[in-house]
Amino acid sequence: MEGAMSPIKEYVDRVAGFYERYSQYVRRNPAATAQLESTVRTLSYLIAGRFADSHEISELVYSASNLLVLFNDSILRKGLRCAFPVSLSQQRLLTWLSVVEYVEVFLEMGACKLWGEVGRWLVIGLIQIFKAVCRIVLLLRYKSGIQTSPPIIPLDRGADFSEDESSAEQQEDTCFVGQRSGRVIRSLGSAAPSLQSQLWGTPSQKKKKKRRSSLMEKLNNQPTQLGLQETIAESVYIGRPLVHLLCLGFFGKQSWKPWLVSGVLEVSSFAVLNETKFQNRWERTEMRRRVFLLLYYLLRSPFYDKYSEEKILFLLKLLADHVPGIGLVARPLMDYLPTWQKIYFYNWG
Repeated sequence: MEGAMSPIKEYVDRVAGFYERYSQYVRRNPAATAQLESTVRTLSYLIAGRFADSHEISELVYSASNLLVLFNDSILRKGLRCAFPVSLSQQRLLTWLSVVEYVEVFLEMGACKLWGEVGRWLVIGLIQIFKAVCRIVLLLRYKSGIQTSPPIIPLDRGADFSEDESSAEQQEDTCFVGQRSGRVIRSLGSAAPSLQSQLWGTPSQKKKKKRRSSLMEKLNNQPTQLGLQETIAESVYIGRPLVHLLCLGFFGKQSWKPWLVSGVLEVSSFAVLNETKFQNRWERTEMRRRVFLLLYYLLRSPFYDKYSEEKILFLLKLLADHVPGIGLVARPLMDYLPTWQKIYFYNWG
């Protein structure tokens, strides 16, 4: 029995050692890690439309890049000892909700490929139910305020970490620490700081403190508490996708009723929440994102099929033919629009 367990233990130790080395690399090189994540994401754009099943593989790579960001951010937060000011159960709920949001498009594509339209709509319904239940629990039980997308906001590597590293390196180069006394003494070659920097701090120090406070705000600030009216409005926003799915089932995809009902619910929810004075920057950013998402109704069927499609394609073709360089973006976008229209979570997720 011990002989059988030893290969498993050796494998587990090897994986644990690899995780530890990778964690140390991420903590020491946050900027390089961000470049790796951007490279993977760019690769997903380059794959799309190149070969058969390229859209599914492209979405898989894109989902993997988002999961990599989530994983690396968790390592960086542990290194900074800046954990979320929430319970472990809430943190797990936020993590699972983020994972589902990152992979939902790929799951929809995979279900359609394996099981056809019936399987696709079944997976869409299960995902929307899971997301709605998790968000309602976060809203009502944990009092988490308005729900952001993604639920765990990614860290800004350049703003939150690069400045700290450069400042630390500069301090190491210009200071000497006495072995016995422990006093920090400037080297003879280094210039004395100006009176302004002694009193008020250098611009880089101010920038560092501002960026550091931005990181602390994202990690430590409590969400703005919602009143009864605002809580109902946020619940309406959370339940809107389920209501839309039910309307699709009753009235069909070509009916105007699902489009109208969804739009009325979303606009009503936004109108109530827009009156709230949110205290945190990430909450105000989420409200701006919701304003932008209202424009998606111009790209959602049946409005898109009857009114927007011809105008959008005409505009893209006009730009591609007459504006130099725009065709590199406009023509692939024109080719991808039909595929984009077929994916539920691109339009309504």
